[in-house]
Amino acid sequence: MVNIIWAGLIIIAILYSLLNGNIEVINNGILTHATSGVNLVLEMMPLIILWTGIMKIAESSGLLKAFARFLNPILSKLFPSLTKDHKALGYMASNIAANMLGLGSAATPFGLKAMQELQKDNPKKDTATEAMITFLVLNTGGVTLIPTTVIALRMMSGSKNPTEIIITSILATLISSISGLTLDYIIRRRKKK
Repeated sequence: MVNIIWAGLIIIAILYSLLNGNIEVINNGILTHATSGVNLVLEMMPLIILWTGIMKIAESSGLLKAFARFLNPILSKLFPSLTKDHKALGYMASNIAANMLGLGSAATPFGLKAMQELQKDNPKKDTATEAMITFLVLNTGGVTLIPTTVIALRMMSGSKNPTEIIITSILATLISSISGLTLDYIIRRRKKK
């Protein structure tokens, strides 16, 4: 559906430019922004590779399992339907750790593995379980302590103080997490009544 919306917007923009005789604006925009997009990907690639490697080392060394044990009391309250040794909890903790460091790209594989583990226990394969929905809410609004990717983007754009967003980032993600989890909890309680 999103692809259809984007395609529609692009077609509307091209038609509007043709009708107004500004097709050269579209041509220049395509060439300029395509180059900027490729440059951005090339500049971000080393950062993503570095942090993905660090997360893999943390996983192999057992650091993520230790972090999962640390988070276990919190996760067991958020996911009462899961056993304390459920494999998905380790992946969730890894996902949370990566998101706390602002590494959405490194967090994604852990999130997908957590969802795969949750899907194994799902009696209705075409419907998300409560645990899946709660994890999605937690992942989407995840608390970010150090927005690494955003700081890197600000540095590449020439920001004088790229780290000045840390406090506001923590506050915004904390509020979004609390709001999302509270709403999730309220909806779950209403469904059970």
